[in-house]
Amino acid sequence: MTFVHAVVHIVDRFTDRCGRVLAWLSLAMALTVGLIVVLRYGFSIGSIPLQESVIYLHASLFLLGASYALKNGAHVRVDIFYRRFSRRGQAWIDSLGGIIFLLPLCTFIFLSSWDYVFESWSMFESSPEPGGIPAVYLLKSLIPLAAANLALQGVAEILRNALVLAGSSAR
Repeated sequence: MTFVHAVVHIVDRFTDRCGRVLAWLSLAMALTVGLIVVLRYGFSIGSIPLQESVIYLHASLFLLGASYALKNGAHVRVDIFYRRFSRRGQAWIDSLGGIIFLLPLCTFIFLSSWDYVFESWSMFESSPEPGGIPAVYLLKSLIPLAAANLALQGVAEILRNALVLAGSSAR
């Protein structure tokens, strides 16, 4: 079980560090939106790259933040019955949910986005707006990256629940 504990710990630490970096993106996004508003309404200056940067920050925050939300139990859960279950019962539900729903969904997203991202990279797709950010291919690359990151944390959650079912604890 020490190996399983180590894997869960390493993935959790990676997810925590990513989450802390992503938290700064939300601050950067808020400041950027504030700057856009001040420039537009205070000085009648528009900036397409600044506006697009908000889209990039927002996409990064939500796509890459999904694994952090999963790790910290911040995802949406209808727990009418779940909250009444014992810790072992919850571990069963979480394990089966991860195996039956989460990992196949992550695999589907990863595989179905691969050609989409590859095509974008092959032409170094850029913004359709004049003066926009010339890195749409990087933005699209977040899709399979998010799926892989979420699957990695999903595996850690499944292993954590397996430890609970085996009578051990991963926290």
